[in-house]
Amino acid sequence: MAEWLFEAGIGEARAALVANGTIREARIELDRPGPRIGAILPARLVEITVKGREGRVSFDGGEALLSPLPPGITQGAALHIELIREAIPEPGRHKLPRAAPADGPERPGPTLLERIEATGIPVRHCLPHEADHLEAAGWSEVLEEALTGDIIFAGPTGGALRMSPTPAMTLFDVDGHPPLEPLALAAAHAVAAAIVRLDIGGSIGVDFPTLQGKAARAAVDAAIDAGLPQPFERTAMNGFGFVQIVRRRTRIALPELLRADPAAAEARALLRRIERTPPPVPAVHSVSAAVQRALAANPHWIAALARRTGVACTFEVR
Repeated sequence: MAEWLFEAGIGEARAALVANGTIREARIELDRPGPRIGAILPARLVEITVKGREGRVSFDGGEALLSPLPPGITQGAALHIELIREAIPEPGRHKLPRAAPADGPERPGPTLLERIEATGIPVRHCLPHEADHLEAAGWSEVLEEALTGDIIFAGPTGGALRMSPTPAMTLFDVDGHPPLEPLALAAAHAVAAAIVRLDIGGSIGVDFPTLQGKAARAAVDAAIDAGLPQPFERTAMNGFGFVQIVRRRTRIALPELLRADPAAAEARALLRRIERTPPPVPAVHSVSAAVQRALAANPHWIAALARRTGVACTFEVR
């Protein structure tokens, strides 16, 4: 039976859809100000960037790209918008959120908890003094594969995926030993599962081993179709083993979220471990300089830890 595991953590909320003891979907929502995706809110058009098609709007909490432009709208006009895509972090810059014109009434975007509750699948709220159900299902391993891009999968002779997020697309490279057809088929199942597990959207490229024969390539295509929920589009595998998949992208994928600030991600994971430490909780913890800086930049995280554990923890550079 499938169930969602949910934790209201320090600095982030965590959720994992678990079935048969395995994490099928892993989601993190950072605790940060500003409206969420799905919010309808008042805004003002500050710039028309593409005449008749796109503009930049400002609202309480930030800016977004607006498309399409309402007919006849002029710069400076007030309107209501719905946020439809999060800001996307890229090396050296952030892509602004995207918005669409909307009619009222105003509303907040759903929280992670509200989104998983809306699936109709049972939700278990996990508490620090209980057994670590997330970890038992492989939470740390999922975070590790999101950060490193190394994903091991089972197959006739075993295999591995190397996932590389880029500004253009997320790339998966398949590595393993012959025979190539069973390897590619196992890899197709693994790629589809990883895309769902890590919430990867947008353009996705998969470099499979080169397969001889249309039937072998068609079997890989069918395996992708079976493992990925609609809607998505894909190309057929070409003669060089490459497949491109395009999925709707509304939120930051887990690899992008963790890699945008790995020190902060490590700090939040550390706070989770400390919060789950049975009493007496140590008061002094050794951390890297990067993690110490992340904690210093978020003193409310340390204050929350003190409230939850009853210990005023300090963090020293090791």
